Amino acid sequence: MSAKGENRLYERVAKDLTGQIAEGRYAVGQRLPSERDLAQTYSVSRPTIREAIIALELDGLVDVRLGSGVYVKAQTPNEGQAGATDIGPFELLEARRAIEAEACAMAAKRITNDELDQLDALVIEMQTENARDVDRSEDADKRFHMLIASSTQNSAMIAAVEMLWEARERSPQTKLMGEKAHAAGVIPRIDEHAAIVSALRARSPEDARDAMRRHLTRVLNSLLAATEVQEMEEAKARIAAARDRYT
Repeated sequence: MSAKGENRLYERVAKDLTGQIAEGRYAVGQRLPSERDLAQTYSVSRPTIREAIIALELDGLVDVRLGSGVYVKAQTPNEGQAGATDIGPFELLEARRAIEAEACAMAAKRITNDELDQLDALVIEMQTENARDVDRSEDADKRFHMLIASSTQNSAMIAAVEMLWEARERSPQTKLMGEKAHAAGVIPRIDEHAAIVSALRARSPEDARDAMRRHLTRVLNSLLAATEVQEMEEAKARIAAARDRYT
């Protein structure tokens, strides 16, 4: 793990837990403390703990069992996987929310009618592909956000948004979190994208900023809830099975 990476809270937590696992503090097969307890131990937020667990999962050190907890799988990372850390999905979304909201506000005064029509077409494409191919829907989602950035006519803003999307595509943590979100039924929301286009058509920087901020806040909250949704469904299944045994 790089010195630069150690500045990230979740990487510091992941590094410490990796060390404790290697030293035998947590043995193979043992359950790690709960997310809430780890957050209190390290004095960080639960999203930070979640990012740290994803890093350990990618390294092959732990197994996340839905409805049960996180269990130690190995004492050392998989060969070639040591330090599988990058910018975390929640960090990326926080940065996107800050930057893309301002990009949307800037675009409201500069976007062309042709670009607005292209955004409408992308919303329709997302809606169509949601029912057929989530990957294609997400590709349309990326083009939607990049078109808004391009319409700012500001090269620095365009470069900033491109960098965040490139980091998103490179991040193994974000990929794994996306898979968990898809399993929980999280897909691009058509109404939120349509609201962004409406605000842009109204040429209202304030409304455009708010629409983009609301959209990315909801995405952030959906990622936070994705694992919890899966755990709730697993718990419901166990309760139903137990009820069947005694009825």
